[in-house]
Parts: sequence; C-alpha cells; structure tokens
Amino acid sequence: MQAIRVSMSQLAKEPRESLFKRMDTMAVQNTSDQLVGIFRDTVVALVRRDGHDLSARQLGVFLTVYLGEGPHTVRGLASTLNVSKPAITRALDRLGELDLAKRKTDPQDRRSVLVQRTAKGSTFLRDIRTVMTDAEAGSRVVAPATPANTENATRRAV
Repeated sequence: MQAIRVSMSQLAKEPRESLFKRMDTMAVQNTSDQLVGIFRDTVVALVRRDGHDLSARQLGVFLTVYLGEGPHTVRGLASTLNVSKPAITRALDRLGELDLAKRKTDPQDRRSVLVQRTAKGSTFLRDIRTVMTDAEAGSRVVAPATPANTENATRRAV
C-alpha cells in the first residue's frame, strides 16, 4: 500500500464532503487490509501447528457449527453455506475423524442428522481465538521502516 501525500493547501481547497468520503474510503481499505493480514497470520499459525489442517470448507462448516445457533443439520448447513449435502458430509467426515464435531440421528426425525459440538472442538475454537488475538495484536506492531518492509510498516501503522 502506498502512502497518500496530500498538502495542507490541497486539503483546504477540497470540499469538506469529498474529504470525508476519501477519509472513509481510506479507513475501510486499511481495515480490510488489516483483516486480511490477521486472517493470513491466523491461517499461517494454524498451518505451522502440529496436527491436522482443515480445508477452507471444513473450517467453514466447523465455524458455522460452533458460532451459529443450533441445532445444525446436514441439510441446514448445506443451505447456509450454499454447497451440496455431499460436500457437507465429506467435511463432517473429516471433522468427525478429528473429533471436532459429531453426528447423531435426530430423535424427533430419524431421517435427519444433527451435528453436535465436541469438547475437542471447543478447545480448537478457543485455540483459534487465541491465535487470532495474537495475530491482531501483531498487526498493530510497527516494524522499523527499511526498504524491505516499508509497505508493511505503512500498512500496520494505520
């Protein structure tokens, strides 16, 4: 990201509405860049950990189950995530292998399968939150400006 240089005389000449619009756009862009950086740092930290990695789809299913109001069904998850039921089933197979989620037949409708949280999954979610908090804290740290990291220093300073 390049630094935007505006002289005081330019600011004085620019209509107030236009100036506020430009400042809002810059704030949104910086926030978006910061969020993408936090996401990247989180994914990298999760990949570097010992253990198994989750695909984007598996992580999406996992987070939907743990952060959304339940009960969750295969059909409901497929609808929410706009993917096929077999794709949800494959993701749940993997989450089940890792004991991050489990399936149970719905006692009220034996044709339906409920997706349940597990203790190991709750621990994994807590770990993700910790990693994200660390990544967010790291995104606020400003590195010394050198030619190699000037862009990163500028991005993190905002």
